[in-house]
Amino acid sequence: MIRSRVIGCGVYLPDNVVTNDELAKRVDTSDEWIRERTGIRERRIAVEGENTSHLAVEAARAALKDAAIDAGEIDLIIVATTTPDETFPATATVVQSRLGISRGAAFDVQAVCSGFIYGLAVADNFIKAGQAETVLLIGAETMSRLMDWTDRTTCVLFGDGAGAFVLQAHEGEGTSADRGVLNTMLYSDGRLHDLLYVDGGPSSTRTTGYLRMKGKEVFRHAVANLSSAILDSAAKAGVSVDDINWFVPHQANQRILDATAKKLGVAPERMVSTVAVHGNTSSASVPLALMSAVQDGRIKRGDLLLLEAMGGGFTWGAALVRW
Repeated sequence: MIRSRVIGCGVYLPDNVVTNDELAKRVDTSDEWIRERTGIRERRIAVEGENTSHLAVEAARAALKDAAIDAGEIDLIIVATTTPDETFPATATVVQSRLGISRGAAFDVQAVCSGFIYGLAVADNFIKAGQAETVLLIGAETMSRLMDWTDRTTCVLFGDGAGAFVLQAHEGEGTSADRGVLNTMLYSDGRLHDLLYVDGGPSSTRTTGYLRMKGKEVFRHAVANLSSAILDSAAKAGVSVDDINWFVPHQANQRILDATAKKLGVAPERMVSTVAVHGNTSSASVPLALMSAVQDGRIKRGDLLLLEAMGGGFTWGAALVRW
């Protein structure tokens, strides 16, 4: 059986660090208020001229270096983003050009904060179908460009960043002991649009718009939906939640991470968390969190990982990966 194995990963964060105290100078909030409700201490914010494609390219270069392969070996580039440089073309084609790649295909995936999980499912299926052997998957966002900086309930939550995987086809035995992507589970429910959306777009307002969110309702759906997706993914692979070494969730809010762990009966320390220093980086948050745990030695080869995320739409999903 063909498995999509992660052979390299890389991340990139803007240099500009914005603390809670700095935000408190711009909006009616405080470090204590933000930490108590979200767990966030600081976030990275892209500066003028630093676009989503810039972050994506740097994360891609780091992943290619980690994989020890040349960019010319890439058959497909997928960029998960809700903050493209332009309405068109796809940010993935910009990345393709800047990496010096002139073959294969490149396109974007838009599932907001679930984008990296959706992109992983697309990459995995391209590899399984034999349409690509080596895929570059990137989650990259400049969420700061969608913020209403007078709305303290949203602007304190988000940050900018990018993370990337290089996935490659490898033979497996078809069991949960295989290294690589074991399964991906995707879901959506468009009826929940009004709970988390951006109030603009080229077809409706001809503007970018600002992010709007009903936080309490999002929290409730996030805990229920993500817990269900995790259980579905584990059951499909024939493993239990206890068999999973590390959970790598979308970094939306520390309270969501803690509540999900409690609902599943999982020790909080098995949930990788970087929300304190990154904030919510949307589709970039899962690879950023994963790379943090790889770099500090927590995640080791052979570990069983559960990646999960939920975003506007609503979209949500999970992926089970043997590292």
